[in-house]
Amino acid sequence: MTTTDLHQLTGAYALHALSDEETVAFERHLAGCEACAQEAAELSATAARLGLAATVSPPGALREQVLRRIGTVRQQPPDGAASVVHRGRARLRGRQLSRWALAACLAAAAALGGTAVWQHQRAEDATREARRAEQATDEIAAVLAAPDARTRAAALGDGSTGTVVVSRSRNQAVFVVAGMPHPDRGKVYQLWFDDDGAMRSAGLMDPGRTDQAVLLQGAVDGASGMGVTVEPAGGSEQPTSSPVALLSFPT
Repeated sequence: MTTTDLHQLTGAYALHALSDEETVAFERHLAGCEACAQEAAELSATAARLGLAATVSPPGALREQVLRRIGTVRQQPPDGAASVVHRGRARLRGRQLSRWALAACLAAAAALGGTAVWQHQRAEDATREARRAEQATDEIAAVLAAPDARTRAAALGDGSTGTVVVSRSRNQAVFVVAGMPHPDRGKVYQLWFDDDGAMRSAGLMDPGRTDQAVLLQGAVDGASGMGVTVEPAGGSEQPTSSPVALLSFPT
């Protein structure tokens, strides 16, 4: 396998579509290729963000309601979404995915994934859980699409990758991870802001998901970075274990 071949495997690696032999060869290549490491992390972030469309479980009666209303309600894609997705695919084929294309793809995916939920809310009044999920998705998309959004990606070990996206204008940050091992039973991954060595809780990750995007809870303020530790279920006031990941915020 040539170096040129390895440069072309970032997309397949992000989707866990490589064989064991190819994965070993590509991860060896990642250690010495900053461009591929960055691109693989960003593509992994894209894949994880696309998965957010499936985080809301529809009510059991939704199918019956949709079938009853299908003759009178025509679902339309959001304005411009088709062209955004088309451009995103073209850039993926060209291997160069900029931060702006990433934000556009993720925003389009959020809009497309939320269409059915939005229609149900208009028809039947959304549940509190659906509203919270939609709000979280919107906030994540807003950070990713912010004009001043800056990203930093890193390999976290065990084949996982993490990307932190920071918007200073919104004073918010998002952590996107792919391939994170499940924590031990009764444990959870907890996020922290690094305030010049003082760790401030930034919320919990979903222990049942290996790929996810999480809005850090709280303001970025003067934090210089973030960390991830393994804590007892429910989280801790202060870290009780060594960090499994530390990322400095992009400037």
